[in-house]
Amino acid sequence: MRLQQVFRVGAGAVLALAFGGSVALAQSVDLPNRHDAVKGITTAGQPSADALSAAAKAGYKTVIDLRPESEDHGFDEKKTVEGLGMSYVSLPVAGAPGVTYANATALDKILRDAPKPVLLHCSSSNRVGALLALRAKLGGADDKAALEVGAASGLAALKPAVEQKLAAGKD
Repeated sequence: MRLQQVFRVGAGAVLALAFGGSVALAQSVDLPNRHDAVKGITTAGQPSADALSAAAKAGYKTVIDLRPESEDHGFDEKKTVEGLGMSYVSLPVAGAPGVTYANATALDKILRDAPKPVLLHCSSSNRVGALLALRAKLGGADDKAALEVGAASGLAALKPAVEQKLAAGKD
């Protein structure tokens, strides 16, 4: 047991040394309603073009946008992200009706395949937290733990809709 603990600490130190520079820089990116509750994923509200530039410099590899095209981003986010050398993925989630297990499953696949670290956003981080809560449930979390993941990732006004989905266990 003691050897496993030492190995974990040693491995963590090696990872910290290997990735410490980008982690430290990533923490310095100023994003609205920022949360770092899930390893490798930063959740936030709509980033500005300057924030995306800072994210690219900090080593982010992927930006996942949950906002539908019908929502004004204020600039061409896809073009900006790709111009900065990051991957851009759009998964449009239109408010509470878009908070579904199907979208949580789609997000899970995107997150599994996406180069890390990832910046995952909507307009406020509310939809982000909602889908991450459903994703946690799909991953085996109980309802309380799933809600905690959601809240730690920005879930706010959509909490009642998420609670209903969690209780139902399906769309």
